[in-house]
Amino acid sequence: MHRSLLRATAACAVLLLALAGCSSGPEEEQPAAGDAPASGAFPVTLEHAFGSTTVPEQPRRVVTVGFNDADFALAVGVQPVGVRENIGDYDYEQRPWAQEALSRGPAPQLLTGTDIPVEQVAALQPDLILGVYSFMDKATYDALSRIAPTIAQSTEDGTDPAPWDEQTRITGQATGRTAEAERVVADTRAKFDEAARAHPEFAGKTLKLGFYIEGTPYDMGTDDLRAQLFEGLGFEVRPDSQTLSLEEQGLLDADVLAVLGRPRAEAETDPVFRAIPAVEQGRVIYLGPFDTEFTAALGYSSPLSLPYAIDDVAPKLAEAVAGNAPGS
Repeated sequence: MHRSLLRATAACAVLLLALAGCSSGPEEEQPAAGDAPASGAFPVTLEHAFGSTTVPEQPRRVVTVGFNDADFALAVGVQPVGVRENIGDYDYEQRPWAQEALSRGPAPQLLTGTDIPVEQVAALQPDLILGVYSFMDKATYDALSRIAPTIAQSTEDGTDPAPWDEQTRITGQATGRTAEAERVVADTRAKFDEAARAHPEFAGKTLKLGFYIEGTPYDMGTDDLRAQLFEGLGFEVRPDSQTLSLEEQGLLDADVLAVLGRPRAEAETDPVFRAIPAVEQGRVIYLGPFDTEFTAALGYSSPLSLPYAIDDVAPKLAEAVAGNAPGS
């Protein structure tokens, strides 16, 4: 993904994602993240963009500073003591895919601010900091590493983020929950397989994810987490994301066009968009604006949110393959 596009979609991710059940009030006594027996060996060393990090023993106080890392910690049974604040209109206290996991312990402390608030992280006295999808820079990594072992993203600029299964395994290794991580990966893959079996018509079909930010279209590839769901269902999706002009929207033609961030009513007033063959033939699905539950679930792309997203989108994709243009 080009760096300028990465910045645009990362900024959009901040708007899409918010963490439920968080509190910015006085810190409560938190259950230890490592109270359950470890299923992984320690010490464990993990590679990332800024080198390697060794976690010496099973952590008891985990802080997540990535945009979706809290979901991955919750998925393997870890209650973070602190989570990064995100901005959005959707009421994430009600996000359905995380309610059961969030109910297992007290609400984590909310880390406020546009950037990762290093001092707030330090005040929580963590023994592990997870930022696998954080876009942190080297200076921030260095500051966090002086507080506790810190796991950063796989590349310095955040391109090519770890797929959901890899991020789950990284989280499981770092927290001593490797068996739990493997179970979660198996269960989530089974959900993809179930949907693919129910919709054999998806296999081998090309899909374009048209992503609109402030009127600019992007042809999103699997170097963005949100496109990976569609590949998991059997569609062929481009590997690299590209910025388009409005005049280049014809490049979004495919067996199925999925539109994110642009309402159907607005899109259909655009003559260039209307002329895309997939649109003319009803092979288009409108996924809605950036404040919906589905868009948020797609933004997290976690083992908690992906099954929810699959249940929502698979029937709509089937309609689009058949040329019935669902969505709004």
